[in-house]
Amino acid sequence: MIVNLLNPIITHSSLKTMSDEEALEQYLLTQNVNFFNLLYDRYTNKVYSKCISMLRDGELAEDATQEIFVKVLLSLSKFSGKSKFSTWLYSITYNFCIDLIRKDKKDVTVPLEDYTKVDLTDDSLMDSEIMEVNVFRLKEVMSLMNAEDKSILMMKYQDDLSIKDICEVMDKTESAVKMKILRAKERFLKIYHDNFGQEGY
Repeated sequence: MIVNLLNPIITHSSLKTMSDEEALEQYLLTQNVNFFNLLYDRYTNKVYSKCISMLRDGELAEDATQEIFVKVLLSLSKFSGKSKFSTWLYSITYNFCIDLIRKDKKDVTVPLEDYTKVDLTDDSLMDSEIMEVNVFRLKEVMSLMNAEDKSILMMKYQDDLSIKDICEVMDKTESAVKMKILRAKERFLKIYHDNFGQEGY
């Protein structure tokens, strides 16, 4: 269980109706930790879910979640407001986990050229095939993917982030993000066909 290190816990019910931006503005104006706690309580489970999906280790994900919120707290004054708070938080979470994975060197992105080329040139055909994969097979294939590929597919399909939001999270251009999504989908289908292609959906 993740413990809020930034007590006291919010008790005033009216705070809970605040938008993220209002809570952030009030925290920066007053330095009252209750306003930050509101954001912490609102997003801690989501951040933890992202961490565990990328790091695949519950204890490591808990530690990462705490460190991410400390990092957020120390960086709030740098938040420009050009994107939603949730997108900015997602960006910090994604990059923090990717840095951990790279330091651990256990999860290396394999160049697309190392795969047998998937014979699907139409992006919509790949979308259609991915969406038809049995949910249990989907989870198995995702577990076999590297963190960057899995994360960008989760952003697109599970979190329904726009290309603009994904650009913000990954700090990449639109064309670079679209290429990363395309390559991740090709790798997904390659892994699926190699492991389950003879079983059907």
